[in-house]
Amino acid sequence: MEQHQRYMREALAEAHKGRNEGNLGVGTVIVRQGEIIARGRNLVSATHDPTAHAETVAIRKAGPALGTDDLSDCSLYTTFQPCPMCCGAIMACGIRTVVIGARPIGSANIYGDYRMELLVDMAGQGGQIQLIDGILETESREVRY
Repeated sequence: MEQHQRYMREALAEAHKGRNEGNLGVGTVIVRQGEIIARGRNLVSATHDPTAHAETVAIRKAGPALGTDDLSDCSLYTTFQPCPMCCGAIMACGIRTVVIGARPIGSANIYGDYRMELLVDMAGQGGQIQLIDGILETESREVRY
């Protein structure tokens, strides 16, 4: 739990940077063998790129940093539940552990009944990706909204 909080605090720092830049306050770090290898924050508004979500920004940095597109030995920490696009990117690069700070509540979920677990199961990867949520949930929710 302490380790998860440590990395989530790093993701929160990215979320605050993104929010201060006028973007949605979501941050992500990718960790391999105890080392942060990539950081990302939501850059959609700053770059006018609708795919520049915190998770995809971090994934785009992680591959070149490691010299591979296989991130199966990495964990991804993100302050807010990955959207369907980001979930697809996570599955595509093989990340096996995703730690989530907060999730949308009720009508705040712009994707209806979407939950990451549902898409992972639908893609036949249920049981292959460990999902841990509720890590620094209050802080993650506050920076997002």
